Amino acid sequence: MFGISSLGWVHTIGSLPAIPLAIYMLARYGRIRARSVPGAIYFISMLVGALTVFLVAKRPESNFIAVLTLVFLLLGFGMSFAASWLGRLARYVETIALSVTVFLLLVPAVSETLRRVPDGHPFVTDLKSPLLLGAQGVLLLVLLVGVTAQVIALRRQARSRAGMVS
Repeated sequence: MFGISSLGWVHTIGSLPAIPLAIYMLARYGRIRARSVPGAIYFISMLVGALTVFLVAKRPESNFIAVLTLVFLLLGFGMSFAASWLGRLARYVETIALSVTVFLLLVPAVSETLRRVPDGHPFVTDLKSPLLLGAQGVLLLVLLVGVTAQVIALRRQARSRAGMVS
């Protein structure tokens, strides 16, 4: 079905929970919260997805995206434990890195979906399709606007905390 191997289904089903978890955390907290139950499940799901890419990918850029995903995922989750010695910088790095992981999840997810659905007559057959390029452009725009909004929100939170202390 959809030209996906058994291992491909493991990759897809393993990484799929990360999408609704990311939506939930972004809606509820304005960012991916690494040190939460949804954050832990997100981490596991993203780790499964990124690691299994190496077993199923046919295109070299897929492996590059997987490596980037792993780097940003480990950086983001690592920063969640570094706040004691990095201070506010850790929260900024954590927030931005984990937002990038959502982008790195959605770009191939949207691309693969458009290239496989509907089964037998996909919406996109060429990687240079205007529909695919437009979808990827929208995802990039959402990332840039979203990260900007997150940084502004973190600054406001820091200012309000500083105001409460004085």
